[in-house]
Amino acid sequence: MITGPLSAFDHRMAVFDSDDGFVAAALPFLGEGLGACGEPPPVAIAAPHNLDLLRDALGRDAKDVTCIPHTDWYTGSAANAVARAAAYLTAHAGPGGRIHLVMEPVWSGRAGRSARETTEWIRYEAFANLLFAPQATTALCAYDTRTAGPAVVAAARRTHPDTEVYEDPLRLAAELDAVPLPSPPAGAWPLREPHAAAVQRWAAARGLAAADAELFAAAVAETAVALAPLADDALLWGEAPACVCELRSVRRLDDPLAGFVPPTASAAGPGLWYARQVCAYVDIRDDADGATVRLQFA
Repeated sequence: MITGPLSAFDHRMAVFDSDDGFVAAALPFLGEGLGACGEPPPVAIAAPHNLDLLRDALGRDAKDVTCIPHTDWYTGSAANAVARAAAYLTAHAGPGGRIHLVMEPVWSGRAGRSARETTEWIRYEAFANLLFAPQATTALCAYDTRTAGPAVVAAARRTHPDTEVYEDPLRLAAELDAVPLPSPPAGAWPLREPHAAAVQRWAAARGLAAADAELFAAAVAETAVALAPLADDALLWGEAPACVCELRSVRRLDDPLAGFVPPTASAAGPGLWYARQVCAYVDIRDDADGATVRLQFA
């Protein structure tokens, strides 16, 4: 039985290379959650095959564990995963966010399928330590070396406080952002006023479905408001689904968490929060003269 005062976010990591290894890591963790006084049922978010393994290993206790296929949880960008976790804690966690979560990313899907995806996932794992710091949530991130690969696992270790190579999240984010963005293509289309209607027409002409073109256009317009005043024309390039818009502000953002935290009631609009929910990638680079924000729809 676990007793005592509520603690801060407990962010752990388990690495395994077999079915038995997954069960050996997840089973005692879920048992810890089942024994936590006054805590809601623990949650396992994992591959369907691994959920079946857990149900068999849990036996009669399986009815007291919430099982969610990870393909139902990790359905979009890193910012989507942050929003989904926050919503789940609000709806299901105990006082102070108390709950135990086993969380296995989808490495055969978007997360980790490329170096670009891996960068965003590592940013998500690092920022989780800041975004959920006030919560008494206990999370075990499960990494299967058969699908995640050694480079991903090595990077993920730097985002979990229970490892010997843990890095400060802001320092790690600065390292990720030190990589320059590729230059826009020579044929990028300049747009002096990035109004939603103009961007939507452009995106539709590049092959985005009507609904997607509307979402992308709204993300661009919201970002333009958040960055105002803009320094240069917006630039648009690419073909569906990878339509891209780059905007340049005369001021720096100086906030690594920009767009990962919901806007306050006094904000002019959803801004970068909306852009991060809609777009697969939102890259921000500050320099001495302002900030560059690049949105890519998919």
